Amino acid sequence: MRRSIILALAATCVALSAPALAKEQLVLAIGGEPEQGFNPLLGWGQYGNPLFQSTLLTRGQDLTPQPGLATEWSLSDDRLTWTLTLRTDVRFSDNTPLTADDVAFTFNAAAEAGGRADLSALESARAIDGNTVELTLKAPRITFIDQLMTLGIVPDADRDNGYSEGYGRQPLGSGPYQLVEWQEGEQLIVERNPYFYGPTPIFERLVFLFTDEAATLSAAHAGEVDLAAVPQALANNLPSQMQRVIMKSVDNRGILFPMQPDEGEQAANGAPIGNDVTSDLAIRQAVNLALDRETLVDVALNGFGRPAFGPADGLPWSQEGEKVAAPNLARANALLDEAGWVRQDEDGLRFKDGQPARFRLTYPSSDTTRQQLAQVSAEMVRPLGIEMQPTGRHWDEIQREALHQDAIVFGFGSHSPQEVYYLFHSEHAGFGFYNSGYYANETVDKHLEAAQAAATPEAANPLWQAAQWDGDTGYGLQGDTSWAWMVNLAHVYATHRCLDLGELGVAPHGHGWPITANLLEWRWSCD
Repeated sequence: MRRSIILALAATCVALSAPALAKEQLVLAIGGEPEQGFNPLLGWGQYGNPLFQSTLLTRGQDLTPQPGLATEWSLSDDRLTWTLTLRTDVRFSDNTPLTADDVAFTFNAAAEAGGRADLSALESARAIDGNTVELTLKAPRITFIDQLMTLGIVPDADRDNGYSEGYGRQPLGSGPYQLVEWQEGEQLIVERNPYFYGPTPIFERLVFLFTDEAATLSAAHAGEVDLAAVPQALANNLPSQMQRVIMKSVDNRGILFPMQPDEGEQAANGAPIGNDVTSDLAIRQAVNLALDRETLVDVALNGFGRPAFGPADGLPWSQEGEKVAAPNLARANALLDEAGWVRQDEDGLRFKDGQPARFRLTYPSSDTTRQQLAQVSAEMVRPLGIEMQPTGRHWDEIQREALHQDAIVFGFGSHSPQEVYYLFHSEHAGFGFYNSGYYANETVDKHLEAAQAAATPEAANPLWQAAQWDGDTGYGLQGDTSWAWMVNLAHVYATHRCLDLGELGVAPHGHGWPITANLLEWRWSCD
C-alpha cells in the first residue's frame, strides 16, 4: 500500500471509523493529477468541471449550454461579440465578490498565456460594468462557446489576493470546493467552499488519492476508498462492498496514418515526415476493412467499450453512416490488387514498385491498452499481406522521431467539435499531436471553416458532418480514410454500494475528472 493511502487514512481515520461521519467525506482514487496544477489559464479544466473555479456557462447532460456564472448570454449578429450578464451573488472562497473585471482578466490572461485553453480567436475581453462582460473575437468561431463552458474564472491580478504565478498550487475560485492541502504525487484534500453560489455539496470533504493501478485496487479491496477508477481488464474483479459503474464515453483509440509520401522532408524539430505505404489510399482502406472492432473491444477492453468509426461517434456533429458493418477481407484484397499491391514473397507480403507493404504501428510504451490494440490489429491485417509492426516508444521519442512518419495509436474524444477542426484542418498539419499525419483536403477545410462561421452550434452540425463525408469527399471512412478508428472506451469505476452517483453523462478523453461533472448530484444512500 502506498504512503499516499496511509496519509489519507491518517488524516481521516476518525471519519472512516465512524459511520455517522462517513457521509461527510469521500475518498477517491480516480487519477488525473495535473502536472501544471489547478490553473485554468494553463489548461486545468479544459475538458470541463474545474472544481475549484466556476465557469460562465455549464454543459448540460445533452451538451447544451446552461447558466453558470452568467444568467444571460448572446452573440451579436456579426458573430463577433459575446455579451454575458453575470450573477450578482458570486463570491470567491475568500468571501470577496467575483465581478466582470475578474472574467475579463481571465480571458485576456488565458489568451496571452497560450496554454491548452485555446483562446486564439479572442481579440479582447472587457468589463462593461460590474456584472456585464463583453468578449470580442477576431473572426466568427462558433466553438468559442465551449470556452465559456470550460475556462474557470480566476481573480483579477490587480485585486487583493489576486492571480499570481503560483496560482496553480494555491487556487482561489468560486467553485463548489476549495483546496485545503495538496501533497503532490500523494493526495489532494478539498473542502466545501462556504461561499459557493450553487447548491451545497452533500460531502464536506473529498480526498483524492494519486495512486497507481495496483495501489488503487488494493485500497478498493481493503475498503479504503469510496470511488476508484478501474482498468477495463480488471472490471470483473471488484470487492464485495463495491459495485461497478460504467460511464459511456467518446474516449476513443484509433490509428492515425501519415498521409504524405516520404520525400525527405522534416518538421521543425527534425522529425521525418511521410510514409510511402500509409500515404496510399488502398492501404488505409484495406486496414479499415480488416479490423474486427468487436473483437478489439473484447480483447483489449475486456468488453467494456464499443467499436469506433470516427472521432465523435454518436455526437451531433458526427456522421451516423460512417461504419464498417463487419470485416471484409475479400473487398480489402480486391482494393489492394486494383491499386497494384502484389504478393511477392513467401510470406505473402505485398509489394508495389519495390516498396513492401510494411510500416511501424507506434504506441506509447506505458499504455498496455494501446499495446494490445496495436498487436491485435496487426494480426488482423496480416492476412492481407500488410505488415504493421507494433512498436512501443516513450512519448518523447514518438515526438522526436515517429510522430509524422509512423502510424500512431492515438486517443482523442471531446465534448466540442473544435477537436474535429484541430484533427483535420490543414492549418493544423504537423502542429502538435492533432494533425500529425499532415492531412490536407481543400474541400474539407471549407466545410470546417463554414462550420466555425455558423450562427449557432446546431447550424454548424451539418457542416461538421459534411467534412467527414459530403457525398463526394471527406476525412472519414468513405472519403480519404485518414484514420482507422478502433474503439470507444467505457470508463469503469468501482463505487461503494452506498454512494449514488446519479445520472452520469458521456465522458470525453480521459484527462481531468469527467466523473465529477455531476458531483453536486452525488448522494450517500445508507444510514
